[in-house]
Amino acid sequence: MQIETPPDSILIVDFGSQVTQLIARRVRETGVYCEIHPFSKALEALETLQPRGIILSGGPASVVEDGSPQADPALFEAGVPVLGICYGQQALCVALGGVVEPGEVREFGRAEVKIGSECALYDGVWSLDHSYQVWMSHGDSVSKLPPGFKVVGTSPGAPFAIIANEERRIYGVQFHPEVVHTPDGSKLYANFVHKICGCDATWTMAAYREQAVAAIREQVGKEKVICALSGGVDSSVAAVLIHEAIGEQLTCIFVDHGLMRKNEADEVVTMFRHQYNIPLVHVDAADEFIGELEGVVEPEAKRKIIGRLFIETFEKEAHKIGGVKFLAQGTLYPDVIESVSYSGGPSVTIKSHHNVGGLPERMNMQLVEPLRELFKDEVRKLGRELGLPEHFVGRHPFPGPGLAIRLPGGVTREKLSILRQADAIYLDEIRKAGLYDTIWQAFAVLLPVQTVGVMGDGRTYESVCALRAVTSVDGMTADFYPFDMNILGRAATRIINEVKGINRVVYDVTSKPPGTIEWE
Repeated sequence: MQIETPPDSILIVDFGSQVTQLIARRVRETGVYCEIHPFSKALEALETLQPRGIILSGGPASVVEDGSPQADPALFEAGVPVLGICYGQQALCVALGGVVEPGEVREFGRAEVKIGSECALYDGVWSLDHSYQVWMSHGDSVSKLPPGFKVVGTSPGAPFAIIANEERRIYGVQFHPEVVHTPDGSKLYANFVHKICGCDATWTMAAYREQAVAAIREQVGKEKVICALSGGVDSSVAAVLIHEAIGEQLTCIFVDHGLMRKNEADEVVTMFRHQYNIPLVHVDAADEFIGELEGVVEPEAKRKIIGRLFIETFEKEAHKIGGVKFLAQGTLYPDVIESVSYSGGPSVTIKSHHNVGGLPERMNMQLVEPLRELFKDEVRKLGRELGLPEHFVGRHPFPGPGLAIRLPGGVTREKLSILRQADAIYLDEIRKAGLYDTIWQAFAVLLPVQTVGVMGDGRTYESVCALRAVTSVDGMTADFYPFDMNILGRAATRIINEVKGINRVVYDVTSKPPGTIEWE
């Protein structure tokens, strides 16, 4: 399925940074379309995308080491503006004749950049002779600039913190404008894509909806499609969009694996059968899923079991329907770019329950993935554009493996029941406090730990429940939510009083800073 690329676009060349996706998010927030491609395929992407500008991402390697990723010099001969971020700045310097050396002083975390010269990159954002907070993450540093470049900003650990060749419209920054810890970072990206690259804000959900419907019709024709409906926001938006395109050719298959939150299965069936009148097959597969998961402790093993059982279930149902040529699913852009990580790093395993990259040959079906160009917040916008209820579109993220990965240790029906009740009480108290939309994600975890407690006149030996709530803009970085203790106290008291099997509740205050891998 091919969505028409907007005329104004930006190419992001990925050198392996774990926050490369954030660059794309910042660009798209300006209303400009962009795509991420590995550095090894940058020239191919340049040819097909025909971008108005190029951004070189950060990366974990050292540009001075043999075999490290390099920026192809041809990227700088394309005649379009280039912005290098951190490793990307160093790579462009090396490609254009500069020198990078291991730094004597490393900078990780917040730093102050002082502006020494005027520059189009921060025109109207930062002022001459003033200092501004940024987020640094580097050990190597530029020691000699390529011909035609000048230093326009410095920091204590990076004398070449911001460099520019205004004539060629090539810029480099040693810090990361994409993370929230660089407060003006979004404005710098807006300057680059609009003022320097000359892009118009043409990336809208209304336009995407229209193009996606046309692309689905062209791909599918008159053939039958089954949609892998998980009950989450992504697959639900995909289903409603596909139904708008092809109507009764679509059948949704909702696999109830017994790992969902309280009442969610009923909500999904009600919404699709009665509100949208979309053909829906409800498969109760809880016994099969829970049976295979019982006794499995390793989280990645759980994911792979769940992914395999999903495929096997869809295959059976497709055979019953007969003549099905296409399987639709809610693959998002992060799933796609994580699956082609150049480094083979942690991100490769994060989405292992997805079928990114294809289906088993025996299924003899093609994938329909109408959301594979979108990020999570864009999917929510598309859901609103399609008229899905706000309470559904705004739901907290819930991973495909469901409660299975919020049960460290083996999965049993008893543990699932305990966790489901505790999770529902926690979310209920958050809603009552008016905080559900303020918090990006909240959930309960049933720990594989039992403690002695006293309830009334007797001792108990029951499980510990951990509560988690985080604030985030995009899920790439996050911080724990600073609850009023009265709210946590009410939630904890209710859980202990109402859920048999839990006698202690703790609150998780772990943060997720830039550069750490995904958490569940």
